[in-house]
Formats: sequence, structure tokens, C-alpha cells
Amino acid sequence: MLHEQIRRLRLAEGLSQVELAHRLGVSKQSVSNWENNNIQPSVDLLERLADTFCVSTDALLGRTAVLSLNVEGLSEAEIAHLSLLVQDLRSRRGPA
Repeated sequence: MLHEQIRRLRLAEGLSQVELAHRLGVSKQSVSNWENNNIQPSVDLLERLADTFCVSTDALLGRTAVLSLNVEGLSEAEIAHLSLLVQDLRSRRGPA
């Protein structure tokens, strides 16, 4: 379940494995291993993943629902634009 959530959220954000790895300070191989369910991220990295995707750790673990947006059929530029829009809306909202 966790491996599917990481992949789904990464794709929903329009990130490559390399880009997500860079944001988290890990190797691309780590992200690939998580998504292929070969290894699990540490608790620290689980928290950082949750922060990166603005979801709870419970959502990452499948204990609560995660709202997602289907970006299938959109170009990389369109996905990047949506990602920037979401980031802008979050920043206007202020601290939770």
C-alpha cells in the first residue's frame, strides 16, 4: 500500500523519481525501491514524504483517504502548472 501511495502522489505532483529523491536528499534508487516495494522508508523519511506531499503519515500508510487529481493526458508543462497553482494556494492559506 505505501509503495502505491508514494508512486501515485509523486506522479500527481508531476515529479520524476530523480526529482523526488533530490527533494528528500536520497538516491533515485531509494525512491525506486520504495515504489517497487523492495524496501520501506525510515520513519524520518516517511514524515518527510508526508510533508513533501502535504498529507498525513496515516494517508501515506493507507489508514485514511488521500484526495488525488488525475493528470492523465496532460502534458508535463500542464502538470507543472497545476503543481505551481496548488503550491500557491497552499502558501496563501498560511500555516495549518
